[in-house]
Amino acid sequence: MNEEQQTVADIITSTKIAMMTHHSADGALIAHPMATQDVDFTGTVLFIAERGSDKVRDLVADPRVNLAYSGKGSWVSLAGKARIVDDEARLRELWGTFTGAWLEGGPDSPNNILIEVEAESAEYWDAPGSSRTVQLANLARSAIKGERIEGDHDVVDY
Repeated sequence: MNEEQQTVADIITSTKIAMMTHHSADGALIAHPMATQDVDFTGTVLFIAERGSDKVRDLVADPRVNLAYSGKGSWVSLAGKARIVDDEARLRELWGTFTGAWLEGGPDSPNNILIEVEAESAEYWDAPGSSRTVQLANLARSAIKGERIEGDHDVVDY
């Protein structure tokens, strides 16, 4: 894993919730909040979903997705392809109280599956200083000096 891939993984890990955008059956763009279960940043992100959901049917028909993460002064836009994974052992390993609050039946339910997104590329923005105090200080300094705030930005290919 190179430094840019590590930055993407760090932002995703600290943010946890992604907006997953995909194409619906009629071709419209649809976005759903999804809780990231695991990040393997050679470029793989895992989510838990229900097999019978519209989003899973849509992903089977057209696996192209974009995952958008927004955290404390950091953002990632990850483009990739999704696939449905039946792995009860992995599902059991990732299942938690949060997951159980949103999905029925637990990891043993045949309706619960994994969505694995394999990244093709990612773009990230990382503002200097992640605390609100540092961000406000950067804004004040920018206004006083008339200078643009410089942060890290990069495009990462997988």
